[in-house]
Amino acid sequence: MKKYLYKCSNCGAEYSAEKIENEFIYLCPECGSAAKNQPLTGVLKVVYDYAEIGKSFDKEKLLSLRPGKFWQYPELLPLDISRFSEDFLNRLALPEQQLTKYIYDDNEILIQDETRNPTLSYKDRASSLVALKAIELGIDVIAAASTGNAGSSLAGIAARLGLKSRVYVPQNIPDAKRIQIEAYGSDIVVVNGDYDFAFDTCLEESLKNNWYNRNTAYNPLTVEGKKTAAYDIFISTGGNLPDNIFVPVGDGVIISGLFKGFEELKELGLIEKFPRLIAVQAEGSAAVARYIQTGAFNYEPASTVADSISAGAPRNLYLAAESVKLSGGEAVVVSDEEILRAQSLIAVNFGILSEPSSAATFAGWLCLSKDDNIFGKRNLLLITGNGLKDLNSLKLSVNS
Repeated sequence: MKKYLYKCSNCGAEYSAEKIENEFIYLCPECGSAAKNQPLTGVLKVVYDYAEIGKSFDKEKLLSLRPGKFWQYPELLPLDISRFSEDFLNRLALPEQQLTKYIYDDNEILIQDETRNPTLSYKDRASSLVALKAIELGIDVIAAASTGNAGSSLAGIAARLGLKSRVYVPQNIPDAKRIQIEAYGSDIVVVNGDYDFAFDTCLEESLKNNWYNRNTAYNPLTVEGKKTAAYDIFISTGGNLPDNIFVPVGDGVIISGLFKGFEELKELGLIEKFPRLIAVQAEGSAAVARYIQTGAFNYEPASTVADSISAGAPRNLYLAAESVKLSGGEAVVVSDEEILRAQSLIAVNFGILSEPSSAATFAGWLCLSKDDNIFGKRNLLLITGNGLKDLNSLKLSVNS
């Protein structure tokens, strides 16, 4: 019997880890659905025995760890970490010093800089857990749909661990991201359509060929991987979490993963309240913001310079919206022009090359900076991808 189980975020049904993993189930067997151009239903969440973990896992223990090595808290991972050597796991280590402080317009801003991760994006957190689970399950081929970062992340992490990858990408993928995927030796499939079409194509071909699937939210370990940033932020701030965290939102897995991490910290009695999660979306890809406002989803094709958050059908829409609401946060929508300006300001003022999706968080902060919930508070910007991954946008931001 494993130390965790899977619970449906929709109907609440619970399943043993053995059933879900041995039968290669991704969504809830009772209510799960992966319909074309629709958010996923029946997304599974990994649940641990927090009361039992809490007996030997306290604040002092967590704060004694170093950021960037998620395997240091194996009690909170759906993996048998003991089967992997420290040298092997160190191939997946992230930089320890990701959190930095800056002053902008007399405001202190914290930045969680994920641009120096192994493949230069936040997506390495999810890819690492998925890849380790594939090894644990005896699988050597992993497939994923991606606008670029998840694909290059999977390709790079798979190459580090001796696995094979197959990545489905839309026609408009930036050249730098496509080249990065190819450089890692991945099989790349450029579909005749957008990201939503790539997602559906990847699902179909993965099922047909029995590949392990990394698709965001569809595979529960993507949320588990992305929750690890919450632990790193907790460690880096000495347990003194920021009041607000600005998060770029496309498919909605980063923000729901962050919330799950903070939810677990609260379950363990290590924090009393959640940071407010601010979901930042581009005008041309704002389905999550619309859903939070109206409670309804209507598919609209996405189009934005911020390709990493371009998703007409956010697959983790429901958990993303729930994460914003339960944290007391809000959604803010910014234009492509505001994103490009913010990208330039981040480079000039903080010395960080961010891609447009990451710059959206600063654009969101600029929009809300005079708000009482933001002004004078401790605010953190999540910078999820390196600007060198999209040189065309970087050129535009320089000239904005």
